[in-house]
Amino acid sequence: MKGLMIPTRPAIRPVAAAVLACGVLLAGVACSADNKGPQVSPTISSKPNSSESGTATPESTTTAAESASSSPSVSAGQGESPSAAASPVATALSWKTFTDPAKTVSFELPEDWIAQSLTPEAGSLPGAVKVEVKDGAGKYVATLQTGLPAQAPSACPAGQSRPYVVISSVPLDLPHSEGPETIDPRVVFRVIQGYKFFGSYGVTNVVAGSDGQSCELRNRVQGPAGKGDYSFADVPAIHAFAADEKVAPAKAFDTLDLAAKYAVHGSDFANVQRMLLSLKVNL
Repeated sequence: MKGLMIPTRPAIRPVAAAVLACGVLLAGVACSADNKGPQVSPTISSKPNSSESGTATPESTTTAAESASSSPSVSAGQGESPSAAASPVATALSWKTFTDPAKTVSFELPEDWIAQSLTPEAGSLPGAVKVEVKDGAGKYVATLQTGLPAQAPSACPAGQSRPYVVISSVPLDLPHSEGPETIDPRVVFRVIQGYKFFGSYGVTNVVAGSDGQSCELRNRVQGPAGKGDYSFADVPAIHAFAADEKVAPAKAFDTLDLAAKYAVHGSDFANVQRMLLSLKVNL
């Protein structure tokens, strides 16, 4: 099985996506004192992180901080259907639409945000588009890229995978190809556990890993045959960063609960989520 999630359908406006802040964190995987990693309570048993696909029923899970009554985390017992906490409403009052000259892509963004067309990466397919989005203060938000050559998954040596959690996953109708390691396209916010919890948002139809563990979470949609892949995300992929690696523009959280609160209560994420959910791709 590819993994399990609690699917919801976004409202037309504003977007109110269901958020799953419970993950499958395996017993004994909390980081040691040597690398100053966060400690996470283990689940009763290890199960695939199936919140990714939304096709299965919940397995045994645990909350990130069960003692915090204000936590957005959701706890589900074996075979139960956990309740869902709605993500925050986008706070931007005025929105505009960006469309590239060839009308390959379009998406909505807050009126004061900036969408700048850039030269596509070397090796991109003909007609590829690259757009960088910044907020009103000039802070980087996300990059949209089309025409990406097909890419094989990175090698994940035995013992190198890390626990990951799908905090938010909302279906999105986008052109894509299907395969053994794909799901229907979704807008996701996922975190992977290292010395901190590293989070990233984007569109994807690529399964991150199995048994709730992965070496890399890819924000990438495999496009129709011959059309190339595309990405709309803060980073193309995220992994468990080393202490001496640059984390930004990915997010870093001290606890899983803080990562969940970012998705449930954060207006920044709500605006980003609405923008990603408005994406239209014509290939």
